[in-house]
Amino acid sequence: MADIGILKAAIGPVSRLWRRPAAVEATITGGTPEEQARRLFRDGLAKFRGGDSAGALADLDRALALHPDLADAVMTRAELLDSLGRVEEARVGYQRARDLWSAMPCGGADRRYLFRRRGQFAFEIESYDVVRSNVRGKILPQLAHGNALLARGRAAEALDSYERALKVDPKQREALALKGEALSALGRYAEAIALFDGVLASNPKDVETLNARGIARLASGRLAEANEDWQAQLNLLPASSSAARGCVAMRLGNHSVAYAEFEVARTKEPDNGYWPLYRLAAGRLAGMVIDAPAVPGDGRWTSLLLGYLAGQVGEDSLLEQAISGDRQAEARFQMGVAAAATNPAVARRHWKDVVERGHPALIEVAAASNALARLGS
Repeated sequence: MADIGILKAAIGPVSRLWRRPAAVEATITGGTPEEQARRLFRDGLAKFRGGDSAGALADLDRALALHPDLADAVMTRAELLDSLGRVEEARVGYQRARDLWSAMPCGGADRRYLFRRRGQFAFEIESYDVVRSNVRGKILPQLAHGNALLARGRAAEALDSYERALKVDPKQREALALKGEALSALGRYAEAIALFDGVLASNPKDVETLNARGIARLASGRLAEANEDWQAQLNLLPASSSAARGCVAMRLGNHSVAYAEFEVARTKEPDNGYWPLYRLAAGRLAGMVIDAPAVPGDGRWTSLLLGYLAGQVGEDSLLEQAISGDRQAEARFQMGVAAAATNPAVARRHWKDVVERGHPALIEVAAASNALARLGS
């Protein structure tokens, strides 16, 4: 609780980000285009909050020229246009921001909390950076800064924050586990596993670290050991955690358990498009004859995947929308599911592609790895 009090005392400089005049804005030049865009976004947001609509719009436009997919800036620009009465332009912006956020990969329900969030966290990162500069010798600001960076995919910078936290307390278990996550994200799997080993020696029931070590072991080609971690995680997860249990069972290729857990999860979270998708895929792979659920016509990625499994979306249409590496892996996995019962060779080809191209943290990569192992590939 002491850290919380110190953070409150330090938050003043963060609030001043909203109020600073244009004369004391940070220099925009320097750094990568993305870094420049984030600084412009921050300044535009400060001007918007301070009532300078024209200046805010200019900064946000410059930010988006440098980084068109900065969803935070897209949303703020839409809010600004809305406040100016430019409602139709604002509506387009709101939809664009929602589309960008929905396209961002979100970690499975079985992963560490910070990976289960969507967003670019641009201002959050800037705010925590100010806080940690004003509160030295405390762990919490460093962890918060690192978490925002890691959730944004900036693992190298996150690693620096976690290492600063560990200078304060080298044995702090959460900081060690988070450093392991950053190392794993950087592909430094042996170092990550060593840290996870130490955390789990201290607390063998840390389900999030079991999951993380399983991912690092899978990436290192140690599938059997990864499965040991995930099975231990599944055994420890309470019955109430149906979504997390379903995700772990899906990784393991335990299709009957995954089907049952996702059946519960979809009733608890009817707006999550992955749960009916994974339920249908798990049921098909378990050899069940089940009807596909109604496919929403909302155009979401999960709806397209579900429509493909239900026979309502063609392969070409699906692959057209697979605009990222993660989406490619998800699409190829479901293509393997669709082919598994009638053409195992085609399923094997798709699943090999998932394993070769997908990120090791994806549920589909683990599931495809176990499917191939059972097929003798």
